[in-house]
Amino acid sequence: MRILICGSIAYDNIMVFRGRFKEHILPDRIHILNVAFLVPELRREFGGCAGNIGYNLKLLGGEPVIMAAVGEDAGPYLDRLAALGLARDHVRTIPGTLTAQAFITTDLDDNQITAFHPGAMNHSHANRIDASLGVSLAIVAPDGRDGMLAHVEQLAAARIPFMFDPGQGLPMFDGPELLRMVDAASYLAVNDYEGRMLEEKTGLALEALAQRVDALVVTKGANGSTILAGGERHEIPGVAAAEVVDPTGCGDAYRAGLLYGIAAGFDWPTSGRLASVMGAIKVASRGGQNHRPTRAEIDAIYRRSFGRSVLL
Repeated sequence: MRILICGSIAYDNIMVFRGRFKEHILPDRIHILNVAFLVPELRREFGGCAGNIGYNLKLLGGEPVIMAAVGEDAGPYLDRLAALGLARDHVRTIPGTLTAQAFITTDLDDNQITAFHPGAMNHSHANRIDASLGVSLAIVAPDGRDGMLAHVEQLAAARIPFMFDPGQGLPMFDGPELLRMVDAASYLAVNDYEGRMLEEKTGLALEALAQRVDALVVTKGANGSTILAGGERHEIPGVAAAEVVDPTGCGDAYRAGLLYGIAAGFDWPTSGRLASVMGAIKVASRGGQNHRPTRAEIDAIYRRSFGRSVLL
């Protein structure tokens, strides 16, 4: 099944400061802050929600169709998509812009200072969705504000079931806008913090929001996840990772597992458990797209964790 992935494509520039921010930021001088950190370690990772979800869905054997906007510096990312066998037909290059980029500085206490440049992502509404795409399922993940609003409307008009994943884009919308998008969606996915924010903005408890969609999924990191669907509550256990290296992109890996399960017709406990397996695999690898398990290896982890195969 072709699954449409609407969201961001981004470069993650990750820098490591071999010290502690608290030793260089004076609390009584915060109003005139002027500091510089030497970062001898710098790496650039391929990221963005659409890129990460598409990558993980491909690992599972799915057929992702990525829809995103990138800038004139996207050559290395586009080459990577081609090498991975991920179609670039709906990845639009916006002239005069840079691809969305995060600049993340981490200190020895794992504190982070992050700057994010949206760049071409702000033009994601230039991509349009209609039935001619030939997709049977979709996700609207964090992206430019106008793009997220437009893609929700277009998916609903085309009667394509989709998952709404507001993620870090949630603060861009007010309560009525969020409710309109929830009501248009078939599925809703948030982490526990986003779930609380969604409750505050809409004035509705998660249980009430769950009644407006086919399923509401709340992820809780290593503590697993909860799926509210059809009046039932499914508690999905977390899967122990081989080692905890980097949580970046774990939520995207989880969502890829969910989408694969929905497309394959799995029940919610099975889909949630597969999603947990994908999150555990990702957390053991640095960056959002550097893990490379085969389908057989994914299935083996599922079998060890839950006592049966799911992919083979």
